[in-house]
Amino acid sequence: MTDSKKTKVAIIGSGNIGTDLMIKILRTSSVLEMAVMVGIDSDSDGLARAKRMGLATTHEGVDGLISMPEFEEIEIVFDATSANAHHYNYNKIKPFGKRMVDLTPAAIGPYLIPPVNSETNLDLDNVNMVTCGGQATIPMVAAVSRVAKVHYGEIVASIASKSAGPGTRDNIDEFTETTSQAIEKVGGATRGKAIIVLNPAEPPLVMRDTVFTLSDLADKEAIRESIHKMVAEVQKYVPGYDLHQEVQFEEIPEDKPVFIEGVGHKSGLKTSVLLKVVGAGHYLQEYAGNLDIMTSAALATGERMIQKRIETLAKSL
Repeated sequence: MTDSKKTKVAIIGSGNIGTDLMIKILRTSSVLEMAVMVGIDSDSDGLARAKRMGLATTHEGVDGLISMPEFEEIEIVFDATSANAHHYNYNKIKPFGKRMVDLTPAAIGPYLIPPVNSETNLDLDNVNMVTCGGQATIPMVAAVSRVAKVHYGEIVASIASKSAGPGTRDNIDEFTETTSQAIEKVGGATRGKAIIVLNPAEPPLVMRDTVFTLSDLADKEAIRESIHKMVAEVQKYVPGYDLHQEVQFEEIPEDKPVFIEGVGHKSGLKTSVLLKVVGAGHYLQEYAGNLDIMTSAALATGERMIQKRIETLAKSL
């Protein structure tokens, strides 16, 4: 049964991320309605689940989606494929005036981190959700940036090896490049660096992230408060997101500055933030918080797109 008050959406990519996003939309969204699940493997679990739930499906990729009668009513297309595939998918979808929320590191559209810069990008036809590491850590860099000038931001994302599927493994180079750029463009750091670690531990450990920033000297309590406020903002759509330890500070004296490539020697305040992300367990295991934060951020973005459109329309009446 369809809900005429909801906005119809499609998901391209029937792997772990696409399937988890599908279930989140079906179970939790009062704004979005799943219309079509798209894959390229007719035997994928994601397509099988979609069929059992009564959704329209195609295993012919974006070309199959465009040829379906349901396509005309779809307003938002979520792409949970790969960086290379997204370029093809976007070029196919663009002429039809649909909006795309990109969960790959392709970064055709601007980077979007919901609690940091969503309001400036929601009207565009393509937005990029950066990476799982970016969604988890860039809010922390931004939290420091709104108190003090950040010269350097470095993030280390440690994820369970079992949660890293073929798409994640094939896009590690894109992960580091996209996340590093977003640390600068969204987080506000002059220089950014990203590292991803696939943790083979058994049983699998939940996602752990470490954020280091080097900023101008500033009020430590103001930075701590800003970080805690940002954590609360992320928790609104990712309940399993939290600090693993309290925020730590270290002053770098002027007579012992550190060298930052592309920036030079800098003194100031080093802030260390340790995070953990526990998945919601909708489709994936709880240790797959890296995938959960991506799908949660994408869902929040899609819902906010529709809410902003409604708000804009109401103001024009």
